[in-house]
Amino acid sequence: MIKSVSYKRHRFPPEIIAHAVWLYFRFPLSLRLVEEMLLERGIRVSYETIRRWALKFGPDYTRRVRRKTPSCRNIWYLDEVVVTISGQKHWLWRAIDQDGYVLDEILQSRRDTKAAKRLLRRLLKKQGCLPRRMITDKLGSYAAARRQIMPAVEHRSHKGLNNRAENSHLPLRRRERAMQGFRSPGGLQRFVSGFSAVRNLFVTPRSRRSAVATRLHRLNAIAAWKSAACIAQ
Repeated sequence: MIKSVSYKRHRFPPEIIAHAVWLYFRFPLSLRLVEEMLLERGIRVSYETIRRWALKFGPDYTRRVRRKTPSCRNIWYLDEVVVTISGQKHWLWRAIDQDGYVLDEILQSRRDTKAAKRLLRRLLKKQGCLPRRMITDKLGSYAAARRQIMPAVEHRSHKGLNNRAENSHLPLRRRERAMQGFRSPGGLQRFVSGFSAVRNLFVTPRSRRSAVATRLHRLNAIAAWKSAACIAQ
């Protein structure tokens, strides 16, 4: 059972802390911009304090956020995006499903079969079942890893079919620009864990296209966020 979030020895109310962390993970804002937005509401807090809040409370909140139930009917879209940290190239391997829900992300220094196999093993452990189909670009490492990890799964390899995964990188790219890059591999891995969990909570299912349904989904997501932060609604 996940314990409730403790705000002991913090002089700011939980509502302010949770709101600041939500702003930071939900929108492509730098810490200084979050500081400015809070100041406009009469809340004087430094960007460094917001950074500490994100580091301390972000993992607690995201562990408590409701998660999508794994389904064997899911289609996995896999792709990797290059991230330069301190002059060195790293690859963020990502997997999403047909609804745009981020299933997993892992930063690795390799772009080969070993790295692809690690991603597939993590996905199988988290999802608990095989997907209906796997879609990737033409990188040969995916095919080699699939043959060894889940040979019975259908695999479609085509750049055009994988646009959904490639488009899912855009929110992270916008955040990368706002933050002027990431400082360390560990920092990036910690950030994407919270960033994607919040994005998953607010992403609108493809079946809900009307304005009313979208608005209702967002209101439910906000309520779920407050519940995860242990804030009275």
